[in-house]
Amino acid sequence: MNTAFSANEWLKQLNADGSSVGLPELLWYQRHTKVLNLKPTISIHSKLAGTYLARSKGRGMEFDEVRHYQPGDDVRTIDWRVTARSGKVHTKLFREEKERPVFIVTDLTDSMRFGSSLLFKSVQAAHLAAVIAWHVKEHGDKLGGLVFSNQQHRELKPQGRSHGVLRYLQALQQCHHGANNTNGLTLTQALGQQRRLSRPGSLVYILSDFNQLDEQALRHIRAISQHNEVTCCQISDPLELAIPHAASGIAAVRNNQLVVNAELANASLRRRYQQQQQLRRQQLATSLAQVGCKWLDISAGEPVISQLEQIHYGR
Repeated sequence: MNTAFSANEWLKQLNADGSSVGLPELLWYQRHTKVLNLKPTISIHSKLAGTYLARSKGRGMEFDEVRHYQPGDDVRTIDWRVTARSGKVHTKLFREEKERPVFIVTDLTDSMRFGSSLLFKSVQAAHLAAVIAWHVKEHGDKLGGLVFSNQQHRELKPQGRSHGVLRYLQALQQCHHGANNTNGLTLTQALGQQRRLSRPGSLVYILSDFNQLDEQALRHIRAISQHNEVTCCQISDPLELAIPHAASGIAAVRNNQLVVNAELANASLRRRYQQQQQLRRQQLATSLAQVGCKWLDISAGEPVISQLEQIHYGR
């Protein structure tokens, strides 16, 4: 993929403006799912049939091994060829295929409505959610999760095929647009809701800037990660990590409208700011690792596909 686009060229290719979420830009990612790997690294415990192999052995679609017949084994699984060759009764064992639901929790709250270069953090979160969603569909898993803002939220139980993906993308668009109601959630509330929604053996992605992360939210994440594989994707903006030497027209949205022009401070202040931000991010990564999560850093200042390519291919 050619990532040498200017911001305007990239937004034009996606038919996007960087501050709102449209369905065409989310549909575009259907062709760019090879940069993710959703292969489970924990045991799958779902009771539903699916496409992943469980460690338990039983009747299923995938042959595992042959062993001596034991009392109670199903006679229909006797391997007559091995039995005739060895002179002792042998039976076939199979690994059961299990389904693994995938849940995406996407934070579109006010702190995510900020962008200094390419995209608002909320828009980048929607783009990353779209990549994950299409990858889930490609691998035959069911997709569910939560999309939430300060104004509204959508809880989506797992569904398969394109219907599950399109339903999630529509929720991203609707919640980002922001209806005028009082049914919104905080990050802590959303994680508590996802904790009730998750099934053991699921894969859970949490997409947020984690600016509102508190002890209760960490407890929810810990509880989710005890029986699920959790990846926390921190969405950040370049301006949050380092103050540039000079800037004009830096965009920050609060209550739908605010543009700030800044003359920026001296080198010592910029250095202290950058050190503080790096320390905060290290503390966040450590806290999430301690509760059993993977951590993925995604910038809103660069196309998400190019970042995932660098991670996936080690570029």
